[in-house]
Amino acid sequence: MSDNPLDKTAPELEYRFPCDTCGSDLRFDPEDNALKCDHCGNVQPMLEAVHTSIRELDFQSALQGALQDSEMEETRVSKCPNCGAQVEFDPNTHAAECPFCATPVVTDTGTHRHIKPHALLPFEITERDAQKAMVDWLGKRWFAPNGLQDYAKKGRKLDGIYVPYWTYDADTKTSYTGQRGKIYYETRTVMRDGKRHQQRVAKTHWSAVGGRVARFFDDVLVLASTSLPKSYTDALAPWNLAQLAPYSPEFVAGFRAEGYTVDLDEGFIEARAKMDAMITRDIRFDIGGDKQRITSAKTTVKDVTFKHILLPVWMAAYKYRGKTYRFVVNGQTGTVKGERPYSSVKITIAVIIGLIVALAVGYGMALNQ
Repeated sequence: MSDNPLDKTAPELEYRFPCDTCGSDLRFDPEDNALKCDHCGNVQPMLEAVHTSIRELDFQSALQGALQDSEMEETRVSKCPNCGAQVEFDPNTHAAECPFCATPVVTDTGTHRHIKPHALLPFEITERDAQKAMVDWLGKRWFAPNGLQDYAKKGRKLDGIYVPYWTYDADTKTSYTGQRGKIYYETRTVMRDGKRHQQRVAKTHWSAVGGRVARFFDDVLVLASTSLPKSYTDALAPWNLAQLAPYSPEFVAGFRAEGYTVDLDEGFIEARAKMDAMITRDIRFDIGGDKQRITSAKTTVKDVTFKHILLPVWMAAYKYRGKTYRFVVNGQTGTVKGERPYSSVKITIAVIIGLIVALAVGYGMALNQ
């Protein structure tokens, strides 16, 4: 039996949206903001969303395993043996390629018991537009191998993945002690080249200070996945979280959703680091003066709440000459981030051209002398 207090038994839910014309599965189409059938082209409008606020959950209750059963769900996932990603697959899918690293995986029949996602940002960028953004991004990198650029231009399908994140809210109050530095100048006489010179020297007068700062943190965003380098996902920011919609399975139709692999308490450690950095900035501003020293800071954190949310990412993992290249596109804004492939041939050509130019310039300068 699992020691995880969140690991409870629950029925597994499967969401499918059959086309009312031909019976094929519908998928969410970002361009039309509707469900669309790729088989017959039928478009079915989304159900009118109920405008409800996205409820925050109590952090301590979750850690103690005291969340209501309605806040939990069980989904069928496959874990990639290479990068560890846990991705939902259709129950009828027997084999697939990991969208994060292009490793072939065989889907198992295991299930993942986790906290339900409460909100998501629906995809706004279509796969066609994401593909164009990725090709344009590669085209601006002259040192990328031509073979990889051509491979990407062939229009290989991108995977639309909803990537898991935590958001944390917290009310903080911090008592601090420190010193405020005020810069002043003294004039000194110094000897230089056998002569007396007046020189202004900057000095700092320090005075002891103490005080309190308070800040309410709203939606501190933390990636709940380890499948991609954090530098990738950080580079996709900013996200407009004001457009978060209450979770609805229609938005996920035709896409995949990654299960979180960073637990709630682990995510809060990163969230606290972000909060502490902001609190330190607040303290320095409160101390004022020209310089600041912080000798102690004691923070009280209260009323911590959280949300499990999903953010849209178009993803491509290409195997080229034995190496995997990964690219991600923000499904809301179209921002692209990826590994920088380099062509040794192009680099050699660039070095040779550089040497030729340098020699030509040197020869021209020698003739003018």
